[in-house]
Amino acid sequence: MGSVSVLKLFELVLFILSLLCTCCLGQFIPIDNYLIDCGSSSNNSVGNLVFVSDNSVSRLLSTPQNIIANTTPNSISSPSGSRIYLTARIFNGVSVYTFPIRSPGRHWIRLHFLPFVFQSYNMSNAKFSVSTQQFGLLNNFQPSNGSMVKEFSVNITANELVLTFTPSDNSFAFLNALEVVSVPDALITDDAQTINPMGNYQGLRRQALETIHRVNMGGPVISPSNDTLGRSWETDQGFLRNRNLAKSISNIGAVNYRPGWATSEIAPSAVYGTAAGMNTAEVSNSNFNVTWEFDVHPDFEYLIRFHFCDIVSVSLNQLYFNVYLDSRLVSQDFDLSDLTNALATPVYRDYIVKVSDMRKLIVSIGPSSNVNDAQPNAILNGLEVMKMNNSDGSLDTGLFVPRSSSQKSKTKTAIIAGGAAGAFVLVAVAIVMFMMCKRRRLRTQPSKTWVPFMMNGGNTQSTGSKFSHATIGTTASNFGYRIPFAALQDATNNFNESWVIGVGGFGKVYRGVLKDGTKIAAKRGNPQSQQGLAEFLTEIDMLSQFRHRHLVSLIGYCDERNEMILIYEYMENGTLKSHLYGSEFPCLDWKQRLDICIGSARGLHYLHTGSTKAVIHRDVKSANILLDENLMAKVADFGLSKTGPDIDQTHVSTAVKGSFGYLDPEYFRRQQLTEKSDVYSFGVVLFEVLCARPVIDPSLPREMVNLGEWAMKYQRTGKLEQIIDPNLVGKVRPDSLRKFGETAEKCLADYGVDRPSMADVLWNLEYALQLQEATNQSDPYENSTNQIGDISPLVSNAAFVETSMTAEQFSAIEDLSGTSMSRVFSQLVKAEGR
Repeated sequence: MGSVSVLKLFELVLFILSLLCTCCLGQFIPIDNYLIDCGSSSNNSVGNLVFVSDNSVSRLLSTPQNIIANTTPNSISSPSGSRIYLTARIFNGVSVYTFPIRSPGRHWIRLHFLPFVFQSYNMSNAKFSVSTQQFGLLNNFQPSNGSMVKEFSVNITANELVLTFTPSDNSFAFLNALEVVSVPDALITDDAQTINPMGNYQGLRRQALETIHRVNMGGPVISPSNDTLGRSWETDQGFLRNRNLAKSISNIGAVNYRPGWATSEIAPSAVYGTAAGMNTAEVSNSNFNVTWEFDVHPDFEYLIRFHFCDIVSVSLNQLYFNVYLDSRLVSQDFDLSDLTNALATPVYRDYIVKVSDMRKLIVSIGPSSNVNDAQPNAILNGLEVMKMNNSDGSLDTGLFVPRSSSQKSKTKTAIIAGGAAGAFVLVAVAIVMFMMCKRRRLRTQPSKTWVPFMMNGGNTQSTGSKFSHATIGTTASNFGYRIPFAALQDATNNFNESWVIGVGGFGKVYRGVLKDGTKIAAKRGNPQSQQGLAEFLTEIDMLSQFRHRHLVSLIGYCDERNEMILIYEYMENGTLKSHLYGSEFPCLDWKQRLDICIGSARGLHYLHTGSTKAVIHRDVKSANILLDENLMAKVADFGLSKTGPDIDQTHVSTAVKGSFGYLDPEYFRRQQLTEKSDVYSFGVVLFEVLCARPVIDPSLPREMVNLGEWAMKYQRTGKLEQIIDPNLVGKVRPDSLRKFGETAEKCLADYGVDRPSMADVLWNLEYALQLQEATNQSDPYENSTNQIGDISPLVSNAAFVETSMTAEQFSAIEDLSGTSMSRVFSQLVKAEGR
């Protein structure tokens, strides 16, 4: 039998074993599931996991010499029943495992070590490094006495994983057991929150992670056999600063996994069903925090995952508490039942933190001031601390240099290194010659030229911001002009505070005029803001892909002197929000408001349909709709935008981002983003346009605080005219108002599948405009039911396209519908259409 056939047979055996081990438990079934007992001549079980003999995987391993080590149970203190630590493979030279990957994506890599003495090899003296093609996992690693598992999760994008063991100096490497196992896609999303400063982080899927601590708060140790993904959870007792302040809580039977929230793959019920809480019975003063300390390495960023499940309350809105990370308040007056609208529903929260030089990570929970007369309490069910790779691609101190996957021996290493060095020299010479020629050409061209996008005026496209480890793409490189910082200082009168026209999460926006007379709006990033490099790059990337009359145009950017400045076309009339309330802009009439809504809908429709993949704005609100000198609307601020799902997918799994009051509740619950999330936010904007009041106003009575909820009550009872902007009273035709209200109502449907597309919204808004402008007050063909989602928008609304439309308007409609205009004309049969 050939080597390929052997590998295929081995993969099949592993897959069948994984099915047998997991199907009966209803667990996630990993497509790739390599469990190897190194040095063993037979298979061994650890709980319900079967580790196969590495004799059957010898084809996967390339090593200079096969050295198999073994010992007896009496000679080592191995974990109970774990025969996988009685044998090991010893590597006295560079050795490589090559695993075929059938399901690219995130995988566990677990390395099991237990040093013992075999012949002349004292494994406690071993010193070695371990790496994949992309990441350094261990560097000059020396296993301590006692068993240990080093767990990593790596996103594998190739069709194979190359795992390289490299002895340090004159030492050797060893390994007792090895796991390479697929991980569910939803386990690690792409986004998290940073805490210093508070902001958004994107790019987690590209990060390699090492599990440093995984703790079951208030509960016992959980073995891999009792975890849905084979994870180990330790007890929290050894991490508590003061054990007397904490009490253990257990109510495993209450755990209620619900769709849209954490699943048993995120953490098992043994974690969510136990918790550590405040031991108020033993402490006279209830104003204290329960605090844990964890040892970490100070030179890395960490992903901290909090697990919460309210297993203590007997009714909603009973438990309020504060959560602290690294001495910072990350969640105030946290009410789990308000978040989930249920009790005992597991949830988790992800944060990114860079640890101080103290080598300690501090986590605390404590009472909220919002407890009234209730007994103060706070809970934490579980915590995971995961180290993130640094800018060198390493999870350990020291520089990581990726090795060739075909490396078989030291001789071959030298050949490859020599060839690579020669190739590098040739490439370097070619680059130098190219740059010299290019520089000569540039001297003969105007000073304002296309240039590669470099951050901070540096010489590389790699960035090292705390917000992202992204690499600037070629799209952004070839887009707008880089504008010198000095030119922007001149244009904005040295960023004169009196020239500020707006302030947002990214920073202040200044008006200005370039030397060529171009009016600009310069959005200058604030280092202390909640947004950073990720938003800066996203904005450039999105606006470099699209050009549309209802999307704001990006003129250029500046990245000198550690600045992040985006330069847009200047919009004379500011934001839609400023025309509705809170400013001295003149009031908009109903037709102007409808025109602005229609223009905004066109811009969003183009985002959703103008490319092979939809682009989801994620922050649709009146403050992000800008108006030019003619009050034409343009959608702005793409810092939170995200590419939509593939054709064979229904959504994008991502951390929740957006603006409070406009946020799609289904997206908030399920963390599943679709274009319909933008539709929901736009529905809130429609009511905001109609009522001319903030979407959240805490000064109002409780039932009026949230505009969307308040307006929907009046819409559903047919009393919408009672809450419209007083400036519109008597100026809006009832049919137009009814159609507008029905459109907004459909947008705010609880579930995305029940909401219309932006194309449908656009047609119905144009219909509402035609009803407003019609001279005939009655229409025998019209009824009170909304046609959104029921019939084609062309059929339902084309009849109301006025014959006096301009050629440009007809062209726009034809672009949106994809239908010939002859069909539109054939529908002009109703009174308003005639």
